[in-house]
Amino acid sequence: MLEAILGSISKERILIYLYSRDKGYATEIAKTFNTSLTPIQKQLEALEQANIIYCEPQGRTLVYALNPRYPFIAELKLLLQKALSFYPAEQQELLMMNRRRPRRQGKPLTL
Repeated sequence: MLEAILGSISKERILIYLYSRDKGYATEIAKTFNTSLTPIQKQLEALEQANIIYCEPQGRTLVYALNPRYPFIAELKLLLQKALSFYPAEQQELLMMNRRRPRRQGKPLTL
């Protein structure tokens, strides 16, 4: 959807992922979109060089997030929100699900 503007489908996927989940790492992003890791890593590097995203090391993993100091962050978030609304419902649900590990066995559900 934003590929024409951003110049890369990988950039679109990264930005949509980081917008919807707040942060993530390269392998997680690649697995979510069933794509190879190399283009995701290259675009993460390019987006970081442009100061659109930043990364923090957590152990041996680099965790990326949208840069709140980016001058056009508000406009970028509005654009990503609009683009996300055109994704299929199952893709939106997958992206909005923030659970990173399975529920403990026997844990009661709270309503």
